Amino acid sequence: MKTVLQIVLWIAALGFGYLIYQSVNAPIEFAKVKEERFQKVINSLKDIRNAQDAYKLSNGTFAKDFKTLINFIDNGKYVITQQRDTSYLEYNEDFGIDMLTERKIIDTLDFVAVKDSLFKKDSRYKTLMNVPGAPNGEKFQMTAKQIEKSGYQVPVYEVFTPKEVVLYDQPKDLVAREKSHVNVEEVNGATIKVGSLEEVSTNGNWPPIYDRKRDKQ
Repeated sequence: MKTVLQIVLWIAALGFGYLIYQSVNAPIEFAKVKEERFQKVINSLKDIRNAQDAYKLSNGTFAKDFKTLINFIDNGKYVITQQRDTSYLEYNEDFGIDMLTERKIIDTLDFVAVKDSLFKKDSRYKTLMNVPGAPNGEKFQMTAKQIEKSGYQVPVYEVFTPKEVVLYDQPKDLVAREKSHVNVEEVNGATIKVGSLEEVSTNGNWPPIYDRKRDKQ
């Protein structure tokens, strides 16, 4: 009986030790996995934002779906222009004399493919809609529309994915805690997103550390 009791106590001690280890180690491992996966998602959102900015520059609004956006990247072009000032004498009927007239002239210098400008020879833009690492091929959700601001209709868009899609295999209690973050050093809220449907903004909801990490890549 004494031997059996010792074995039981050893097993219990090992069990408690493992639970203590897990309670300390699990958040650390979760943080590593989270940051690595979030960085990949945020990199994709930045690509989408750059493409949307280019689309708006050419079309005056944002693309409503990825098919339209990717087709624009494949076929769209930037117009490179140069503005110069010119002046000349022109007869003024009111004063009855020649007067100096100044004008601004915009010259078209060249056309640059959007694909080459944003992605060089990289074809990753063809899969912009895919959430990196998503287990079931989940796609980013994208919406574009116009909202009224100061009496004007202004184009806006938003692209996002739920955090639970990215952290699909992580402890549920840690994922739930992650979704409730409201902190300048964290990705706030239940989603990772860029843009807004309520405000005129193309910012993401991630902290600057994710921008610095990509700059070093």
